[in-house]
This record gives sequence, C-alpha cells and structure tokens, in this order.
Amino acid sequence: MNTNLSNKIALVTGGASGVGQEVVKLLHARGASVIISDINDAAGKQLAEELGSRTAFVHHDVSNETSWTQAIEFAQNTFGTINVLVNNAGILLRGNMETGLLQDFQKLLHVNTESVFIGCQQGILAMKASGGSIINMASVSSWLPVDNYAGYSATKAAVSALTRATALHCRKQGYAVRANSVHPDGIYTPMMQASLPKGVTREMVLHDAEHNRAGRAYTPERIAELVAFLASDASSVMSGSELHADNSILGMGL
Repeated sequence: MNTNLSNKIALVTGGASGVGQEVVKLLHARGASVIISDINDAAGKQLAEELGSRTAFVHHDVSNETSWTQAIEFAQNTFGTINVLVNNAGILLRGNMETGLLQDFQKLLHVNTESVFIGCQQGILAMKASGGSIINMASVSSWLPVDNYAGYSATKAAVSALTRATALHCRKQGYAVRANSVHPDGIYTPMMQASLPKGVTREMVLHDAEHNRAGRAYTPERIAELVAFLASDASSVMSGSELHADNSILGMGL
C-alpha cells in the first residue's frame, strides 16, 4: 500500500492546532508540501517554522469566500498547485433542541458547513485539471446526534452530504478529484477540553476511551493517520466514502 506523499501538495484548514496540527505534521513527515491555514497567526507561523522546508502558513478565515480565494492563490504561488485539501477547521458549541440559541446555530453553520461548501468548490476549481483529494472532517454525530450538541451534529450531517455531492459531481464531470469524509466519535483536542465539565481532565477522558468498548475519544494523531490515508494514492478507489472512527458506536446505538 503506497502511503508516500512526496508528490502531494496539501492545504490544511485549522492547521495550527488540534487535529489539524497533527495532520500537518504527519503529511509533512510522509513527504508532502503543506500549507498551514488558520486564523491563529502566531501558532501557524510557529508550526511552519518548526517543520521548516516544504511548509508555509497563510492567514485564512474559512467562513469568508474571499479569504478562500486568497488562500488557494497563496498555495499555488508557493508550491505551484494543490492536490490535497483537508477541510478540518470548525467550532463546537453546546445547545439542545429546546434551549439552544439560534445565533449559536447560525455561527456553527457559518464556520462548520458554509466553509466546507466554499472549500469544496475552490478545491474542485484548483484540482479539476490535474486531479486530487478533498478530505472533509465530519463526525459520528452526523449519524448519531448528541443531545447537547444538536446544532453541531446538524452541521456535520451537512458536511457528510456535501462530501457525497462533491464526489458525485466530480465523477459525472470526469474530474479525477476524489472527496471523502472522516467521522470520529470524539477527538481529544483543546476544543473538546473547553466543552467538558469542570474537573474532567485529558487523562480521565483518554483513560475511559482506552478501557471501555464505546471508545468515545481518540487522540488527534490517530485521526491524522486516516487523513493521510485518504490523501495518499492508496485510497485512489475511494470517493464519496465515509471513514468511521467510532469503535462500533453506530452499531451499538450508543
């Protein structure tokens, strides 16, 4: 199985922290040239400096269409093209169907869903001549909604649908552009930590994940492996597919 990425040029949104940071590191370690896209300039520039050659940082607001155009142009000017796009940036806000705030849901849609819509469009335009892979970060909650994260679950369900629509469009148009999504049950990141009750630590979450059948949390490094696979030629027959990293959560109906 060929997982070498030396012929890949990737743009990773939300690449300065959490899952995005680990994706950037792994793609780079396997030979890819990587554009780190984020609104956190300090963290993004620091990561690019740490990794050195074959990396660059671009300030990129994924909810803004003009910012997308500028980020793609930056990538093309820096490395000539892109053939991997990882739509990873997102936010997590609490709220159930009874007490959730409309303004929070609108913010979730803006950042989590509209950004993927724009990103897939921009990815198709950038890759349709030479081919490539679009990888969208979804969630197991797109299939199994979480009560206190109803809006978040809905935005990830939309990401799943947009992924399949992108794959179908590219297939019908004859473009060698693949689109797939990754659906983790839970990833321990600073974003997750911020949403946990007070007193719950990283060690507690990861211990529970390792010692029960439900899983419930994965480290960003584990999810980065799935992204690297979808970026590689080893996954060349996959498009419109969903990779579920849920430890049988869906099958168990938890």
